[in-house]
Amino acid sequence: MAANARLLTRNFRVIFDRSRQHLSQKFNIRLLSDKIIDVMSSEPPIPEYKTPQNEPPKLKRARLLYQSRKRGMLENGLLLSTFADKHLDNLSDTLLDQYDQVINMPSNDWEIYYWMTEKKPTPKEYDNQIMDMLKKHAKNEDMEERIRQPDLRHT
Repeated sequence: MAANARLLTRNFRVIFDRSRQHLSQKFNIRLLSDKIIDVMSSEPPIPEYKTPQNEPPKLKRARLLYQSRKRGMLENGLLLSTFADKHLDNLSDTLLDQYDQVINMPSNDWEIYYWMTEKKPTPKEYDNQIMDMLKKHAKNEDMEERIRQPDLRHT
């Protein structure tokens, strides 16, 4: 019985050592003390956002409302959907374009969240009137309850 356990343990070590070596070569992983310290990304790159051209204002507002609600992270979904519900109908074309860029150009939603909550400085290209409005909205000085997204209005 003990001999079988030793054989099994030895075989497992050989398989484990071989598989670890194989994976590090296959995925270009550097190992240090059996901990992964650097992994080369094998994910496809995120495509660059292209602003729709000649989009009617009503369609643009509908698209931005949808994009404000469907963020993939709850924090931004709540902040952006309540912002859109409050301001989207009254924004000028210039501010709509700024809002479109702010919510669609950065590839990471956490960056948008950190900028709105002022945990990180806003990059120059996104530091505009809309970002100022978003920062003020995120502060929630009126202590509005924002535990769910606003209901959609049929227009």
